[in-house]
Amino acid sequence: MIASRDAILARIRSAISDEADTPVVSRTYRRRGELESSARLDLLCERVADYRADVRRVTAADLGAAISDAFERRSAKRVGIPRGIPLEWRPNDLDLVEDGELSPAELDRLDGVLTGCTLAIAETGTIVLTAGPDEGTRALTLVPDLHVCVVGEAQVVELVPEAMTVLEELVRRERRPITFISGPSATSDIELSRVEGVHGPRTLVVLIVAQEL
Repeated sequence: MIASRDAILARIRSAISDEADTPVVSRTYRRRGELESSARLDLLCERVADYRADVRRVTAADLGAAISDAFERRSAKRVGIPRGIPLEWRPNDLDLVEDGELSPAELDRLDGVLTGCTLAIAETGTIVLTAGPDEGTRALTLVPDLHVCVVGEAQVVELVPEAMTVLEELVRRERRPITFISGPSATSDIELSRVEGVHGPRTLVVLIVAQEL
């Protein structure tokens, strides 16, 4: 076993040792978006909705009410939150449970979870979490059946390469884990029968908050 491993590693080292033989990767794809802010936000809303997620645009003043409404519509009262969630995101009509490394059983007893995000990618309708103060642990957003995610307009980028530029620095500097969310959890069998909620939240609500001028 050890001899086989050593042989494989030796072949890998040999393959990458000569930089002159390393092929140059073409970077001709778009690396910066060209859409205006309003068009970029419209694209994000369209792509998120395509994934069967509920997406709404709200003002900062109406965010608290929008959060309450998102959970009330789904009869969710006991809601998990990261410890860094701002006070204005914490409606009084919800039973908020701060995540202090909740066990899987405790997470399963939650009706839903409320988080922020690191950024959102308009082109793919993807929300990106990196375990920031208002995002919490990965388990917090994977076990409960409902995820309400707050996205600030300033956090929306147009293209995947733009997102990677931001995420690369976070990973290098802070070694953060990254979770990409493109709609509610969904999978399909060999007959293409769609099943939701198998390996993550069955319902995703995205609240896009207008940037204050």
